[in-house]
Amino acid sequence: MFGIPLSEIVWFVALIGIGGALVGVLAGLFGIGGGAIIIPVLYEVFGLLNVPEHLRMQLCVGTSLAIIIPTTIRSYYAHKARGTGLPEVVRIWTLPAICGVIIGATIAAHAPAPMFKIAFMVFAAAISVRMFIGGEGAMLGTELPNRAVMAGFGFLTGLISSLVGVSGGSVSNAVLTLYGKSMQQAVATSAGIGVPITIVGTIGYAVAGWSRMAELPPLSLGFVSLIGFALIAPVSIYTASYGVRLAHWLPRRRLELAFAAFLAVVSLRFFVSLL
Repeated sequence: MFGIPLSEIVWFVALIGIGGALVGVLAGLFGIGGGAIIIPVLYEVFGLLNVPEHLRMQLCVGTSLAIIIPTTIRSYYAHKARGTGLPEVVRIWTLPAICGVIIGATIAAHAPAPMFKIAFMVFAAAISVRMFIGGEGAMLGTELPNRAVMAGFGFLTGLISSLVGVSGGSVSNAVLTLYGKSMQQAVATSAGIGVPITIVGTIGYAVAGWSRMAELPPLSLGFVSLIGFALIAPVSIYTASYGVRLAHWLPRRRLELAFAAFLAVVSLRFFVSLL
């Protein structure tokens, strides 16, 4: 298939399966969709399939958003059953986040990959440092800000999510913990806002890549690979519940440190990819 040796196909299918398992655990543990793992795996796979370099990152991001949809939904309902989310935050953030996703998808479809890699690398590193340091002094307040400011945070969450192929947990977790919410509340709420972000983001990337279908691999719907979705999504759905269990078992500080370490790894991955 596509002139690729069978041994390489088997190896990358196995790699995608492992990545899918980690994606599910991360979705439940941190309220994120796992795009930081999905994208580098897909990038290598699409490279083997000779996807043009100038379109490969967009295809990775769009496919990542599609894969994240079921894991985010599963994570959201698992957290909802435990009653730890903040539904009022989800309601305030949803519409602004969708607007951010639409704008981000439009930008990412035409902008060079380094632009949004650098943006998220800096953001992830800054939040990672804050969480490693910890302490009440790093907080912005003990109560959430007014509706207008919260709407702005929602827009930012959607914008960053669509630029880097994640469900928004990296942004929303950071914002909510800065205002004194527990990691358990932040994770559950992030899963909730991730549902509309990933659905709208997937549609946006499918539309954005519609005119480039001739340059993309078979079974692609715009900048969304149906093959990538079919391989990773089922495994990640199954493992999401294990991450939820970990999130409610770990003490707050340990969960914060784990999330900080995760963001540090994400930042390093983007930095290496720019070299």
